[in-house]
Amino acid sequence: MLAVPESFVAYLRVYEPLSSFEQPLRDELAAALEKGPVDPFDAGSWEQDQWLRSQLAAPPRLLPGETAEGKGQRTSGVLELDPEDVPTGPAASVGPGPLVCPMDVRGRAAAALVGFLGDSDVPLRMAALQVSAETAKNQANKVVTELSDSAVHVLSATWTVPLPWFVVVDPEERCVFSEPGRRRVCWRAAMADARRRVARAHAVSQQSIGDDGPTKILHETGRWLERFHPHSAVELDYGGLVKLMSDADLDADSSAEDVHAIVDAMEAEDGEEVAELYERLRDFWAEFAARERHN
Repeated sequence: MLAVPESFVAYLRVYEPLSSFEQPLRDELAAALEKGPVDPFDAGSWEQDQWLRSQLAAPPRLLPGETAEGKGQRTSGVLELDPEDVPTGPAASVGPGPLVCPMDVRGRAAAALVGFLGDSDVPLRMAALQVSAETAKNQANKVVTELSDSAVHVLSATWTVPLPWFVVVDPEERCVFSEPGRRRVCWRAAMADARRRVARAHAVSQQSIGDDGPTKILHETGRWLERFHPHSAVELDYGGLVKLMSDADLDADSSAEDVHAIVDAMEAEDGEEVAELYERLRDFWAEFAARERHN
């Protein structure tokens, strides 16, 4: 793997039963599993590596997973999860295994490129692109349109975690995995449990604060979850953000508990409790948001 900078990215992923995929994708995913799934500790580095290789190719590719002519190729990256490692509520089930999460790098890169072209200044676009901005936009939009009928299995956010994502998980089910020199923090939930939590939080938030802000994110998250197999699993992973966190930060992190408590306080119409909890969350994540500005 090529040497790349650190990736400070958090993820919300869906793992579907391999048997639920249609052919020929099912065989392609099975072949990727046989070759070896991506190590979840290295997911961010793997994605960066795919992008860097596309830029170093001769001629360079606009997006990872493309031929020199700009035609799409399926990337081989896939994550695997055992249904036994997913906590389930009384009315939820997961599987059968294996559960797989395609990395969807090309489609996600195309969507990110569209956003970059819309937000960046002209000098930055000229420095970053090896084709004209118009050509890049047209190609990226074409990829996004092609993939609009299929659900992307991975959502990502840099430097922070969108607070509505914590609604998806049970705060008490946090997992901390440690290996020499690296650490991983994540939660997992059965799809049925995730959908139920998001639906309740959306209804409460809509009643309390209207349709904008967190309510809109919850609505979009709920629609996204509905596109997958009902016996899938959902994973919220701090990804590279954990590299910014000390042991003290992780011990102090009550984000999942606080977000669920905010939903309860909204339902109880306790505005003072909502404000206090939100201020605590804002203070905790402000340190990491500040690092984005410094970079």
